[in-house]
Amino acid sequence: MRFIITGRNIDVTEGLRNAVESKLGKLDRFFAPETEVHVTLSVTRGDQKIEVTIPVKGKIIRAEETSSDMYVSIDLVEEVIERQLKRYKNKIIDRQQNAEDFREEYIEKEYADEQDDVKIIRTKKFAIKPMDPEEACVQMELLGHNFFVFYNGETDEVNVVYKRKGGTYGLIEPELD
Repeated sequence: MRFIITGRNIDVTEGLRNAVESKLGKLDRFFAPETEVHVTLSVTRGDQKIEVTIPVKGKIIRAEETSSDMYVSIDLVEEVIERQLKRYKNKIIDRQQNAEDFREEYIEKEYADEQDDVKIIRTKKFAIKPMDPEEACVQMELLGHNFFVFYNGETDEVNVVYKRKGGTYGLIEPELD
């Protein structure tokens, strides 16, 4: 695995780099050697946060953990990713398309399901009218939700606006391959 490690409000020391590579290096038993692992270390108001993103054909494996100690955060995020890989193995790997991104041992090994399949217990339908992202944010606030799906009248696409930490908003736009 190839690590791309960046820091926000923190210098990535050799000790941190070694800790990330050794701890997350344990995941190499799942991935092909050329797999890229994007790691972002950040410090905000005493919180030590690590974000790990592993893009594999058509899917993204992602986890983030925050604690008061960066080394603890690194340990926690490795456990989360390993648990995700074991839990969702059959959904992550499409033998026809994604198999080359993973090691053969991972593909062949069976893992005990820690959780049942995803179950959708409620379906909601709602009328949708064209609006711009700012109008969608207002509607989201009026509903008291953290996200809002809407039809963007400017782009003629379905988009999502969501509330971010710090009182800001995000916009998700589809990108078709």
